[in-house]
Amino acid sequence: MTEHRFLSWAEKEARRDYIKVSERGGEIVGIVAIVLIALFFYAHQAWSTGFFTSAFGPIEAFFLYGSILISTAGPLARFLTGRRNISRIPELMASIFWIACSVWLLISFPFNFAHFGDVLPDFLQFLVSWITNDIAKIVLALGTLGGIVFTVLNAILYRKVCSLMRLSKMH
Repeated sequence: MTEHRFLSWAEKEARRDYIKVSERGGEIVGIVAIVLIALFFYAHQAWSTGFFTSAFGPIEAFFLYGSILISTAGPLARFLTGRRNISRIPELMASIFWIACSVWLLISFPFNFAHFGDVLPDFLQFLVSWITNDIAKIVLALGTLGGIVFTVLNAILYRKVCSLMRLSKMH
């Protein structure tokens, strides 16, 4: 991304820092979706579907559920504050935690994706039946790399937007 395009992006973000009430409501929808994802995995654990292998211990559970639930930090901060930029701070912390968790889970890989759809109704299982352990590892690795890029860009964007907002208050 060129410096000019990044500056243009940061200026746009500074102008739209305040979130409309309708957008704040959308953040709640996002939080509910994240909680449902956590419950999907918890159903696997509670029903002993075979999705979690014997390598899935307390540390892996902490990293899996923690990485999912901490992703509510950004939407929750945007909902509570009504601001985008200040919400990047909890989002950044969540991203760093997510990266660490995903690396751990990629190394230990306590999953058996042959059972991934087992908690879904029979007529929906075909939607995820194509996901193998190898595909899941690739997606997790790509997500980790994407998380690193997102974290760096988001940190730079946060600082630049703060700077632009301070300048606009001075004028």
